[in-house]
Amino acid sequence: MKKIMTLFVFVGLFAVSSCTTSDDLHEDNDTFPEAFEIKNVNLARVADNEYNLESTFQYEIGGNLYDDETVLVYRLTSLINSTTPVWQLIPRTIYFTNGDELDYDYDFSKVDFVITARGTYNLLNTPSYINNQTFRVVIVPSALAATMDTSNYTEVMSTLKISESQVQKVKL
Repeated sequence: MKKIMTLFVFVGLFAVSSCTTSDDLHEDNDTFPEAFEIKNVNLARVADNEYNLESTFQYEIGGNLYDDETVLVYRLTSLINSTTPVWQLIPRTIYFTNGDELDYDYDFSKVDFVITARGTYNLLNTPSYINNQTFRVVIVPSALAATMDTSNYTEVMSTLKISESQVQKVKL
């Protein structure tokens, strides 16, 4: 009986000590949200129906992205007044009444990014969609991006605590 009791104590001690839980909160101290604006850019021709902007994060913000950062890109579509811009999250498809379509898209790595305008027609027919474009690139910790309504630019900037004065203006 003594041996069985010793066995139960040993098994119980092993079971309790092998459980691992961590109540530690991970604080992310190396990724900080930031935003930059590329203003009045003319996208470069790739083909009649495709234009893009290619750049590096080293050039834009002085360094590459961290592994746990993601990128959101917004396009300035209009101004309500001089202090109220309308930002639209891309990717975005614009459908024209004649059946033509224009897609804005982007891709990025930790080193660079490409913003693309691609249409089902020759984009030179609508130069206002490829010339004098303004984009906002917002760098967000990935875990935080998963919890936000990224389609709402104002909410994103508020959540990230980035004020208008903190948005870096970049000239190409």
